[in-house]
Amino acid sequence: MAQFDNLTESVLRSFARHTSRRSIFGMLGGLLAGAAALPLLPVARAGEGDTNSASDPNSGQSAPQGGSNPQDPGDPTKCDYWRYCAVDGSLCACYGGSVNSCPPGTEMSPITWIGTCHNPADQRHYIISYNDCCGGVASGRCSCQNNQGDRPPVRPQNSNEVTWCFDTKSQVYTCTTANILGATNDHK
Repeated sequence: MAQFDNLTESVLRSFARHTSRRSIFGMLGGLLAGAAALPLLPVARAGEGDTNSASDPNSGQSAPQGGSNPQDPGDPTKCDYWRYCAVDGSLCACYGGSVNSCPPGTEMSPITWIGTCHNPADQRHYIISYNDCCGGVASGRCSCQNNQGDRPPVRPQNSNEVTWCFDTKSQVYTCTTANILGATNDHK
């Protein structure tokens, strides 16, 4: 044990001879700042869903939900639905929610990213707010990655690669909604 004590003492004395208090405090400050910035890094969303899941009613392979509105054509459980032009994640319509509401037991994040999507029914472009629903169990069902108009994470408000579960009780991502904010003025 005395040998261990002597080795420890010599290592610490050598360390003290070659470093200053300022450098130690600088390293500790850098570690604390790095640890505080860690939650801000982009997080990978749920993995790609199983492509052979036609027997799963929530797989997006089922009949269209509410395709009766001619002004809102398409199936909200499919990635090619017109509102999903900039979505990256799982679709809430597959989890018991809808295209614009979270599934039961989840909470909609007030922080969003936006996209502009073309509605084939009226040939207009609409501003879509993509809100993540947080706090449920994500299983990767109906996972879509559409990157139309996506910007690098340098401009996070335009990036769909960030999990937007901020200012919610849970930061666990479940799915994404696509809410229409309004029409643009460039229709033909």
